[in-house]
Amino acid sequence: MEDVRLVSFADKDPERAANWSTGRKILVLVIGLALASNSTLGSSLPSGASRYLSEAFNVSSAEQLALPNSVYLIGYVFGPPLFSPLSEMHGRRIVMLSTFFGFTVFTLACALAPTWPALLVFRFLSGAFASAPITVVGGIFADIYDDPVRRGQAIALIGLTSLGPIIGPIISGFVSPVSWRWTFWVGLIIAGATWPLVLVLPETYPPVILLRRAKRMRAASPDHAQNVYAPIELEDNGWKHTVTVKLARPVVMFKEPIVICTCMYLALQFGIFYIFFQVYPIVFQGIYKFNDGLAGVALVPVGVGGVIACGIAIWYDTFLERAKERNASWPKSEEYRRLPLACISGPLNVSSLFWLGWTARPDIHWIVPMLAGVPFGMGLELVFISMLNYLADAYDVFAASALASSAFSRSIFAVLLPLAASPLYEKLTIPWGSSLLGFLSLLVAVIPFFFLRYGTWLRMHSPYCQELLKLKERDSANTSQVMVESRNAE
Repeated sequence: MEDVRLVSFADKDPERAANWSTGRKILVLVIGLALASNSTLGSSLPSGASRYLSEAFNVSSAEQLALPNSVYLIGYVFGPPLFSPLSEMHGRRIVMLSTFFGFTVFTLACALAPTWPALLVFRFLSGAFASAPITVVGGIFADIYDDPVRRGQAIALIGLTSLGPIIGPIISGFVSPVSWRWTFWVGLIIAGATWPLVLVLPETYPPVILLRRAKRMRAASPDHAQNVYAPIELEDNGWKHTVTVKLARPVVMFKEPIVICTCMYLALQFGIFYIFFQVYPIVFQGIYKFNDGLAGVALVPVGVGGVIACGIAIWYDTFLERAKERNASWPKSEEYRRLPLACISGPLNVSSLFWLGWTARPDIHWIVPMLAGVPFGMGLELVFISMLNYLADAYDVFAASALASSAFSRSIFAVLLPLAASPLYEKLTIPWGSSLLGFLSLLVAVIPFFFLRYGTWLRMHSPYCQELLKLKERDSANTSQVMVESRNAE
């Protein structure tokens, strides 16, 4: 193996995604946000059509009527452990194209579903394909922005896709009186409008870009470049290694304390967010007599809070950049660079749940419990933005797998908690049901503070973080490498 030459990126290499022009990066950013928005919109799309689905399929129990959302989110459980490693093996573009095609096909199938079981099967498959952007888009943004500040701002914009689950019930609440099928026709129209963008998505994953370069060089110069390889070609690609190491990576990463604690926090908050789609009808239709469409509108303050949080996160990254320019010491730490926003999200989440629970009564105007959604939306987005950025910073090239672990766990909670909403609130009542969720949120709110104290030590003892350091040392070595200038030999 002494004569093997590894192809690598040179400084300012134009083929490396992080060195692309601002315009091209913005295009990738818009495509990623469009893909993630389709996914999140689909997750709650049937929420406002429950009454009409009940009449069409003769389904009456609250638990069954929650299934169109829940089975979609079950797809979120199974998709990320497969699609994220595949994007690290074969590239981001092919995974995004194939999964969005599957999502489009099964959204169409939902609109044409002849029976209740068929609708549930199609929703599951739609959710499985829709899960890819939830994790892979974060990896794409990590590919094009190697600067932590820019990457943080890009991932902060993913928070805007939280408007999707809020818009979903509003759409279905107003179009389902025409036909429940129009709920999915609208989703299909939005997916169709996204396709022109998806088709121009370039490959961003550095190892796959190098793989294509090495293949071009071998094809262009068969006599002199047959020993030129990309680093990814020298990895063990046997089926056993692929299954037990690469595809299993998102599951194996649960051994990482940073990953498992982050997953616990995000999973609970994600589950509470989706339980709102069952709780808000109980509150605003049961107490305040809203119709289906207006009950969906009641979720708008959650989205407003999310937008405010995105603005805060982008401002914070600007503040962070100025601190780096002053050569301050704290921005050099992954923990202090990302986690302060997560620390303030805990009180926002907890207070909003008590606010909602104890003000939702007939003698208090409906605007009061509705406004509880603003701090909840702020807290939800701030913890997602900060914790996901923390994972991306800590695990770098393994970011997609770390994000897949997060998506896998939080999707399980998003499936289970909404199924428990009706019995929970019937037994404990609205005040105490919301208070229970508030107390649980209070327990996990200590996690960012724990990371501030022990995060550096945890990363120093992390096998993945240590492997990442070795990869960076290898990439910085200049021994036996074919640099970008070798492209002239093609």
